[in-house]
Amino acid sequence: MEYSIEEIISIVVMQSFSGVSLMCIYALMGLGLYIIFGQMGVINMAHAEFLVLGSYTMCLFSQLVTEHMPFLTNYYVVLAIPLSFGIAFGVGYLVEWSLISRLYKRPLDTLLATWGLSLIMQQSFRTFIGARETSATLPEWLLGSWSATDTIDIPVSGLVLLGLTILLTLGLIFYTKKTRMGLRMQATTQNREMTGALGINTKMTDRFSFAIACGISGIAGAFFTTMASTSPSAGENYIVDSFLVLVVGGLGSLAGLFVSAGFLALLSSILEFFMTGSIAKVILYVIIFITLMKFTKGIFYSKVRS
Repeated sequence: MEYSIEEIISIVVMQSFSGVSLMCIYALMGLGLYIIFGQMGVINMAHAEFLVLGSYTMCLFSQLVTEHMPFLTNYYVVLAIPLSFGIAFGVGYLVEWSLISRLYKRPLDTLLATWGLSLIMQQSFRTFIGARETSATLPEWLLGSWSATDTIDIPVSGLVLLGLTILLTLGLIFYTKKTRMGLRMQATTQNREMTGALGINTKMTDRFSFAIACGISGIAGAFFTTMASTSPSAGENYIVDSFLVLVVGGLGSLAGLFVSAGFLALLSSILEFFMTGSIAKVILYVIIFITLMKFTKGIFYSKVRS
């Protein structure tokens, strides 16, 4: 099938904006991994399950509102987002206290332990919520689109998700650079012994930082429901790509995180329109492999503290 130049331009633009939603999910997942992996050095293979936890929170809250409080249907998303963050934050806090705190400086052990945690969380979702896919009833204002031209329609949900991602990123930058707890987190990751000698509670700092990272993933899960239905294993499709986004961008670099998330998500969206999903994935991973051969420490590796 042949496309005219105008059709190709419209396809690329619309697929690019379709990729923006995927980019935001990658970026939000990457923000959590930026703290857990890039700053704390913990390989958390269960990070995607906190996305699923946030998406289930959104879906169950949507069901509750639809059945018992229909007057909140157009506004419940505003309440569901902080609720998703709070639940994921609380579970992350407990996970760090009970498991992760015993495994610092043992990367292989954290990988195996969090992989086991991932399986436990998935089975818990199946047991207590159900194995079937579920979705949220979205308010009407998230279902529309903005017609940029006669042939280009941009989904409103993607624009809202982009705005939320920018706000969360700015908030994280402010938290790490300007707040007392954020500065303690940076000090702890750079020199734990010296930070402890100065009287800072490094265990509490680690616990709070890990919980915030999980909470951000919960927010990603809440908005994941605007893109697709969720299931106990829905996060498996995003954990590997989220780690790749962080590594390609460069550990510890927020700028690299967004450049990498945007590049991989938009390229993936465009490729999958013109070819099958499996072939598009192969081409994408080949491009990532070539990129990492050229930039072995990530595109923005010069900003990472060695």
